[in-house]
Amino acid sequence: MKVAMHTVLLPEGWERPRGYANGVAARGLQIYVGGQIGWTEDQQFKSDDFVAQTAQALRNVFAVLQAADAGPEHMVRMTWYITDRNTYVSRLKEIGAVYREIMGLNYPAMTCIVVQTLVEQRALVEIEVTAVKPD
Repeated sequence: MKVAMHTVLLPEGWERPRGYANGVAARGLQIYVGGQIGWTEDQQFKSDDFVAQTAQALRNVFAVLQAADAGPEHMVRMTWYITDRNTYVSRLKEIGAVYREIMGLNYPAMTCIVVQTLVEQRALVEIEVTAVKPD
């Protein structure tokens, strides 16, 4: 019998969420990815566009996961910190497209928090991830 890497938690009677999971149960090596923003590996911003920064932040998360020999399929929790709710909501379709392009169809438990500003003044989004790679 093959054991799943992790189990998506969906309470009985709840509607299935779209683009995230309500909860995830996992067992294995825990990987904590610190908040990644939309700058490149040399800490340079290439854009002040929200979707472009989101794509770069996701690529940065992906790179950190790869450094642990893991991938998006190991993500169990993701927290987004955004500086503009209206931009986020109005561009969800574009955000979803870049998310799927970089992370595939892997949807961990997610939280999105609107903040006044991030430490790096040009940053519009910061994404942190917890992943669990099976033993």
